[in-house]
Amino acid sequence: MRFKRRFLLFFVFHFLIKAQSDPVNRKNFQIEISPTNEEIIIDGDKNEEVWKTCPVIKDFFRITPVDTGYASAQTEVQLTYDNNYLYAAIICYDKIIGNRPIESLRRDFNFPKNDNFIIFMDTYNDQTNGFAFGVSAAGAQWDGLQADGGDVSLDWDCKWYSAVKQYEDHWIAEFAIPFRSIRYQEDVDEWGINFSRFSLLENEKSAWAPVPRQFKSSTLAFTGTLKWENSPPSLGTRFSIIPYVSSQAFENIDAGEKISSNSNFGLDGKITLSTSLNVDLTVNPDFSQVEVDKQRTNLDRFELFFPEKRQFFLENSDLFASLGNKHIRPFFSRRIGFNSPVKIGARISGKIGSIYRLGIMNVQTEPGDDNLSSFFTVATIQRKIFSRSSLSTFIVNKDIDNIDDNNSSYNRIVGVDFNLASADNLWTGKAFYHHSFYKNAANKPFATTGSIKYNNGVLSADIDYSFVGSGYEAEVGFVKRNGYHQFRPKFEYKFYPNKGSIQNHGPSIKLDTFVDEDFDLTDQEIEIKYIINWQNRSKFTFDLENGYVKLLSPFDPTNTGGDTLSTGTDYQWNEFSINYVSDARKVLNFSSNIRYGGYYNGKKLSINGNLNYRFQPYINLSINTTYDKIELPDPFKDVDFVLFGPSLDLTFTNKLFITTFIQYNDQTDNININFRFQWRFAPVSDLFIVYTNNSYPENFQIKDKALVAKISYWFN
Repeated sequence: MRFKRRFLLFFVFHFLIKAQSDPVNRKNFQIEISPTNEEIIIDGDKNEEVWKTCPVIKDFFRITPVDTGYASAQTEVQLTYDNNYLYAAIICYDKIIGNRPIESLRRDFNFPKNDNFIIFMDTYNDQTNGFAFGVSAAGAQWDGLQADGGDVSLDWDCKWYSAVKQYEDHWIAEFAIPFRSIRYQEDVDEWGINFSRFSLLENEKSAWAPVPRQFKSSTLAFTGTLKWENSPPSLGTRFSIIPYVSSQAFENIDAGEKISSNSNFGLDGKITLSTSLNVDLTVNPDFSQVEVDKQRTNLDRFELFFPEKRQFFLENSDLFASLGNKHIRPFFSRRIGFNSPVKIGARISGKIGSIYRLGIMNVQTEPGDDNLSSFFTVATIQRKIFSRSSLSTFIVNKDIDNIDDNNSSYNRIVGVDFNLASADNLWTGKAFYHHSFYKNAANKPFATTGSIKYNNGVLSADIDYSFVGSGYEAEVGFVKRNGYHQFRPKFEYKFYPNKGSIQNHGPSIKLDTFVDEDFDLTDQEIEIKYIINWQNRSKFTFDLENGYVKLLSPFDPTNTGGDTLSTGTDYQWNEFSINYVSDARKVLNFSSNIRYGGYYNGKKLSINGNLNYRFQPYINLSINTTYDKIELPDPFKDVDFVLFGPSLDLTFTNKLFITTFIQYNDQTDNININFRFQWRFAPVSDLFIVYTNNSYPENFQIKDKALVAKISYWFN
């Protein structure tokens, strides 16, 4: 037995060492960048002398539809820098001549729906974290933080400059990225870097350093090397503030309240401690301009998840948001300020040395309906292991001020997370242990997970095990349920035809099983899919499912407050679905899904559709529709739910936007209208005007309405 354990440990250790060998791209793809004293005007013309002598980076490799050979739509890049900026000049050639597909002029455009060019920078040399800067062929900017090896969070914005000029057979872009807008290690003369080009005319994605087709072009495991003649500048301590002033009027007609109005003032601040570490502050923040959540028909037994959109919580948010997994989150920032407004917040985050990342955030909320203010703290330190893996320890804490002795005054989660990512990204995985502490803690107050995934582009295999104890409580987290073991294996295989219009196709099978703490089955879903992807980026999916549920508490299958199914009753059913996504390059495109089958003790038909039309680049009209028909035996009532959501996005320029949402939700008996005007009159400086109201569908009588105006300016 001892020999077997030693052999297993040796095998695991040998696998980890082998999987973490250095990536090959950085050895074979290198760029030497030299400084310039010339003033560079960002106008898309490339008139400066430096661009006539600067080395040209070219010969991009295809990623899709195939990842072999050079790209048909070639790209050329040149780089230089001075004490303040990193400059880039780009020429994107088109072999096919025609109107370049452009969805809109909005910042952080939809990647698959726009011709674009993007720079991915591994400024920490950890193949895990970095920054992305890009433009569409129409000149819209795209910027984000990179984390977890290549995921890009587009909610982060910074001050940088770009210009684009279009010609019949090519387009030119120029970038000026301030060093003070990004974070990097001091006195380091190499960064990881890659360049991605997406040509919708060619239907081709390419990169300078080749990336296997099963991975995103942003994957930092496949960057080349940027070698600096002189290290990027040391910036020292710097400050910037973004004050705002807002005013709003609100009327709650349903409650018989008269129109009330108020004004507000606050600010966000940033202190740059070093090139890799910064402090963010917020005082009396206002989130009235944040885009509304898209409504969904809720037929689930558990809470729905909606993403964070508030700016203060977003920079370096991966340090906190990546703790746990999407089903077991010990920290979910939307829990903060949900019942009472945020009063003040501070966060320190960034890189310490070459292998550590630090994140500490503290937020205090105003007293809410219970007249109690709360203090929220989350702190984590992450250590790089091997070439691309990491180990994190953290604490999440919630304290409630002035609470009486009969209630718990705190809730804390302490845990350890291990993230596995091999050098070639073929192997990824996750393991963690989280423990909750609170007054009179119940039995088994912990959660744990172990998962591993292999993906070589043809075969994808994913195995995941999780346990959440019945006593595990994460008041600042997102955990749908407690007291279960979950086992989820998934396998997928792809065939790649040598010719024809199909890019790839193949089957997928997934088993998702829940058992309680006594290992009695409570939920199970067996899913078999067949997926076809065409060269024109359209997609068809056929899906068969077998479901089983044993209810652990009463449940109304319509979520309307009607009759409930009893605790302990169990149900098994079959259903099928078909899904089609059309070619997004066309000005008129759509997606649709039809699902039919059993549903607890009845039947359910669901039809979902999305229709998009663009008058590029100024108008993007989208209509989202969901129809659910549920048939149940007596004494339950049959129901029909309709969710209808047209939206109109007007982008007059890349600085002037109007967005209008109309959301009709039959389940909640509500029509919501949201109108948002945004003028970005300076970098990261905006004027917002937002109007919203809720009304009854049957007579359009307004329940409540609000009008907000907000202006902010970045002093840097």
